[in-house]
Amino acid sequence: MSQTASRGDFIAVEDRLLVAFELGWEKWRLAFAAAMGQKPWQVVIPARDVLALMEVIGKAKQRFGVAPTCRVFSCYEAGREGFWLHRLLTKMGIVNLVVDSSSIEVDRRARRAKTDRLDAAKLISMLLRYWAGEKDFWSVVHVPTPEQEDGRHLQREIRTLKKEQTRLTNRVKGLLAGQGVAVRIGRGGVRDSLDAIRIWDGSPLPPGLRRRLEIEIARHVAVHRQILELECERDARIRQGQDRATEIARRLKTLRGVAEVGAETYAREFSWRGFQNRRQVGSLVGLTSTHTRAAIRPENAASAEPATDTSAASPSTWPGSGCDSSPKAS
Repeated sequence: MSQTASRGDFIAVEDRLLVAFELGWEKWRLAFAAAMGQKPWQVVIPARDVLALMEVIGKAKQRFGVAPTCRVFSCYEAGREGFWLHRLLTKMGIVNLVVDSSSIEVDRRARRAKTDRLDAAKLISMLLRYWAGEKDFWSVVHVPTPEQEDGRHLQREIRTLKKEQTRLTNRVKGLLAGQGVAVRIGRGGVRDSLDAIRIWDGSPLPPGLRRRLEIEIARHVAVHRQILELECERDARIRQGQDRATEIARRLKTLRGVAEVGAETYAREFSWRGFQNRRQVGSLVGLTSTHTRAAIRPENAASAEPATDTSAASPSTWPGSGCDSSPKAS
């Protein structure tokens, strides 16, 4: 049913309310509208204040003259807040979209002013266009279930720890290189005893440098131990798990050249997404050169880390290492 809003001389095409979120760490800016061509009503609430959110939505319904039970449509850019807000809005009966921020159109020929007010107004205008029938001008993130999201943390943490291990290895090598020393460092740490290391003039390590090296090596050993523990947990989950992603991982391991790392990554990151073409798969992995509107963007912006990386797609990195792992026959 058409309704006349209380602010402005326009007619809403249907009884509905739209809201766009501009999310900050301390404050959220919400932009409301009910129809195309209407100046949005913007309001600021404390971040993550659910009661304030419900209250301001009720006020917006009164302001625009829509029914208290009208449908509410919302959107926000994928980012630090992740998907908890999407699940909250869905639980409240709101139809929400999580939008890939890199797909939002901008005028590259003009100097772009950027404020929360302008960004919120831009989002609400695009949300109105989306529900008016324009579906292809931005990319909507596919939201995983809580179980799917939680299942990815194990392999992602292993990848994070391996990067940390590499950083610590490079730091130890750099500290020693500053004294004319080159040592071999394996996954377990420095292979030579610090007592046996001599600097460029044949003297022992200076006490300050030795102390710093001991700290870095202890961190390296701790990270290595955590990696081994998590790899064992991952391998046990692949062997014993009963969920769909685990079953896919076990099937992937039967392929030549695919071991625990590749199987777990592809099963957890790919299996729940609805791909429509090869380019969408390439966009997720990072193999496509440019962003396209047709690509299904991963939720890496929402989780502040990549869904996967190109190393997982490289055949040279497929064979994984972990406890109880046997090499594939060539």
